[in-house]
Formats: sequence, structure tokens, C-alpha cells
Amino acid sequence: MGCVFRLSGVKRIGIFLGSDPGSGGMFQYSLAMLEAMSRLPRERYAIVAAFFNPAWGPYIEPLGLRILPLGISGREPFTVGRIWRTACLPIRPWRAFLWRFDPVARTMWKEGCDLWFFPAQDHWSYLTPTPAVVTIHDLMHRYEPQFPEVSRWGRYFLREYRFRNICRFAMAVLVDSEVGRQHVTDSYGLSPDRLFPLPYLPPRYIYDCETPPDFDERYRLPPRFLFYPAQFWQHKNHDRLIQALAVARRRCPDIFLVLAGPKRYEYEVLVRRVSEHGLSEHVMFAGYIPDAYMPEFYRRARALVMPTFFGPTNIPPLEAFVLGCPVAVSNVYGMAEQVGDAAVLFQPDSIQDIADAIARLWMDDQLRKDLVRRGKKRVEHWGQPQFNRALGKIIANVIDTAELRSDDAE
Repeated sequence: MGCVFRLSGVKRIGIFLGSDPGSGGMFQYSLAMLEAMSRLPRERYAIVAAFFNPAWGPYIEPLGLRILPLGISGREPFTVGRIWRTACLPIRPWRAFLWRFDPVARTMWKEGCDLWFFPAQDHWSYLTPTPAVVTIHDLMHRYEPQFPEVSRWGRYFLREYRFRNICRFAMAVLVDSEVGRQHVTDSYGLSPDRLFPLPYLPPRYIYDCETPPDFDERYRLPPRFLFYPAQFWQHKNHDRLIQALAVARRRCPDIFLVLAGPKRYEYEVLVRRVSEHGLSEHVMFAGYIPDAYMPEFYRRARALVMPTFFGPTNIPPLEAFVLGCPVAVSNVYGMAEQVGDAAVLFQPDSIQDIADAIARLWMDDQLRKDLVRRGKKRVEHWGQPQFNRALGKIIANVIDTAELRSDDAE
């Protein structure tokens, strides 16, 4: 089925909020995109916000946008579309006519939107036969397939199915960086004129200056510590960071590391590793940290250290820049592009390299001051206003291209 594009008048744009509120970086990115769309001129654009989880309601209502709930349970319903994509069946016959049997696809199609935006690389971007702009956050299943979280239990195949269909049917694809653009081009042959870099933003909560009154009682932090907020996935590289801490301790006997994240995945393995290296008095597992408490960790930390193997870019360095926390981060993919001269870069597969980086930040006050100054400079030039303008230009570009194609088709 072909997509009908309105050639004049107010353009109707939908945003599909597929991530759950409070679920992490993808939610924060979706929130930034929702904010940007709410700032579009109302005389030119009418915005529709669709979601399964009703917890999105309080975020949307103050913005004055049309709300389109897609279910009542808070979760995606078990529909024929869900069965189709779970079985990884061919998408062309689905988009041709079978989508009509799915209530979610029908509801979105009936909105008559000129464009639908999918900030969470959602499968509904190709299960609904509407013009779509989709964000691809990373293709690490291709570039780092050795990690089970992107390859085990058929995850590689499922991610390939999703991203191939996104690239096949989307009008445009958003990526986080020039490296992200190159990854999509190299992996799926997507034309450069359909790819638009839109860098990540620091999340809104990170600008909160209020320290919760119970912070010190809840988190008994040492006076100086390194900080790493991350899920305990293997690709986050906690194991090498712990080994590097043991090496750095020879030069910095008082060095201390705070790890934040829900106590799951590799957590039990890492607790044992800390004990094996005699670091039980030098490592704190803080557990899941609610958004309201997170900024104070950055403000008090000696540095953020992030030895991840994944990219192309990441959000924690941006959070650290805002709050004046020095940064040490893996020199992988688009990270050097993201942090510029505002971070110490290291090779994440080298324990010695990580140890040298964290020892420098533990001991060198002048280096820390320089990094804080440079980090603040970087975030001054890229915030929500700049993100809003960039997204507005992308929307105009996609609409202009679609209108030219419609004219040519006539």
C-alpha cells in the first residue's frame, strides 16, 4: 500500500512513545524529541502522541498535544502484528494488506499523519504502512557480536530483522553521530540523503539543582570516589574496570569506586571479583539510583569513568559535563567525536590503559579543572534549544523531499 502525503496545509505529525517512562536513555531521548515537537509552530504542524503505557500521560498533557492511547494495560497488546514480527515473517505482504487485521496499525493509520516519528527504533515503524522517521541508536550486534546481550538466544537475528526492515521502509533514519551514519550506510546500504545525525542530549533531570534532603542518609558516600552508572551487562566492561582499580591502587591507595545500577545480569560475578582483588573496602554497589538522586552523585564524584565497548556515543558523559564532573571514557566508535578535548580517552580492552586514566584523574587536580571547563563549554553549544532547531530542520527536509516525490509521481 502506498503512502498518501498531504501536499498543503497543516502537516500532521505523530510520535510513537514505545519506551516506558523511567526506563533509561531511550526514554530520555524520547522525552527530548517530544519536547522538540511540542515547540514546532502550531500554524504549520499538528502533533499526535501515541503510547501503550499510560504513564506517558503526565508528560504529554502539559504540552497541549493530542493524546492517542493504544491500549489500556500499559503494555503492547498481543495482536496479530506482534505475532507477525515475533515470527519474523516477510513484511511486504503485511504492509500490502494484512496490517488491516491489526488494531494498533489501524488506529495509527486512521490518524492520517503525514509523518510518524519512532524515537525508540520501534517495530511499529514498519508494521504500520505510514511514512516513518526512525531512530537507530546503535548496531552493536554487528560491531560487537561477542557480547551475549546482543547475540545470544537469537537476539542477533531479531535485531537484524528489525533494523533491515526499518532501513527498507523508513522515509528517513536518525542516528546519534557521523559514526552512526557510517554504520547504517555500511550495514544496510541506506542512501545518505535518508540519514540524519541528531546527537544525544543530557536528560532534563540532570539540570535539577536540588539535593534530596535524605541523600546523605540514603547514600553514605566517601569524600572522594570514581563513578560509573551502568547496567551490569558484559559490554559495560565492569570486570576490567575492577582489575584496573586494583592496578591503580598501587599508586593511589585510597582510590574508591561507586557503581550504580540494578543488581542483576553480571552483578553477582562482579561482587565476587571485587572480593578476589581485595577491593571490598574500595568499591560500593549503590544499586538503582532514582533520577532525583543521580545529579548529586555526579556533583560529588572525582570523575566519571566509563569503559564501555558500545557506542557510537553515550549519554553519561553529557550528564557529567553539565554537572562539572571530569570524564574518562573508552576511545571507541563515536566517543572521541562526542567528547572532543573534554575527556581522558583510553582503550577499553587494556587494563593498564584504564588504570592509567583513573590514576591521573585521582591525582591531578589541574587536569580535572581543565576537563570540567572544556566539558561545560561543549554542553553550552548543544542543549534542548539546539536539539529543537535541528529536529525542526530535519522535519522540514523530510517533508520537502516527500512533496517533491509526490509531485514527480503525478
